[in-house]
Amino acid sequence: MKTLTTIAALAIALPAHAEFALNERFTDADGDLIADIPTDPAALVDPDTLIFAYTPVEDPAVYAEVWQGFLDHMAEMTGKNVQFFPVQSNAAQIEAMRAGRLHVAGFNTGSNPLAVACAGFRPFAMMAAEDGSFGYEMEIITYPDSGIDSVEGIRGNQMAFTSETSNSGFKAPSAILAAEFGMAAGVDFEPVFSGAHDNSILGVANRDYPAAAIANSVMGRMIDREVVTADQFVTIYQSQTFPTTGYGTAHNLKPELQDAIRDAFFSYDWEGTALLEEFGRNGESQFIPITFQEDWSVIRTIDEANGVVYECS
Repeated sequence: MKTLTTIAALAIALPAHAEFALNERFTDADGDLIADIPTDPAALVDPDTLIFAYTPVEDPAVYAEVWQGFLDHMAEMTGKNVQFFPVQSNAAQIEAMRAGRLHVAGFNTGSNPLAVACAGFRPFAMMAAEDGSFGYEMEIITYPDSGIDSVEGIRGNQMAFTSETSNSGFKAPSAILAAEFGMAAGVDFEPVFSGAHDNSILGVANRDYPAAAIANSVMGRMIDREVVTADQFVTIYQSQTFPTTGYGTAHNLKPELQDAIRDAFFSYDWEGTALLEEFGRNGESQFIPITFQEDWSVIRTIDEANGVVYECS
């Protein structure tokens, strides 16, 4: 049985916008919650090669090929070499941008606030359908005959999360389980971490995990690629729609280079591309403009509910 709900229970006890602050390395004079571009020319960078990384969701080798046509377009628009950087974790991706080794990226929903706060990430785009709709849902899944037929059935069992920086893989389900069901990890169930959505999905499909919290967009792509089949899963909870991967740049790239990168996203023709073949599985076929301040408000609220502090080493 699929349960449809929202996080209204969380919002009642929280301010409309969860508190959020950038690391002291950055400034935000205009109040848009993202790092300003440095005004000191000496603080700006103009690399010969732009490094791009997509959020570590599934096999990096697959996505290097999926993104190549777009990266060629970015190279043409910017006059730069563009290289795909396969990252193994959200933490590694954030650290790469913080250290200046990553210039353009797609950070997953949950790690966006940390990337913005600690790495100076400036998100401006998101994938969307032709009609402008976007997003995905967090689902809690199990397998047929697991003995778990509702969220309450997770009590006393093991539940897989992906990583602590993932919205659908950890943050949202943790907040929802606590607010709506009075369930806490380590008290009412045993939490385990798989490291990635595909690992959690495969773990449930192979009956290694009795339940898992995942992004249904990832599961949909895996079903379409016949990595798993729909009859291997039972959904016992589905959340409201969340924003998906946010794309943007490091804050200290030269302004004209940031503009050229932005233009590359919004001028890209998806027709007949590997990007459309892959992400069209979710109904996505274009990049649309977004703002971190507005589109990630619900994610910051979830972080507030979970007591998340954006600490930067």
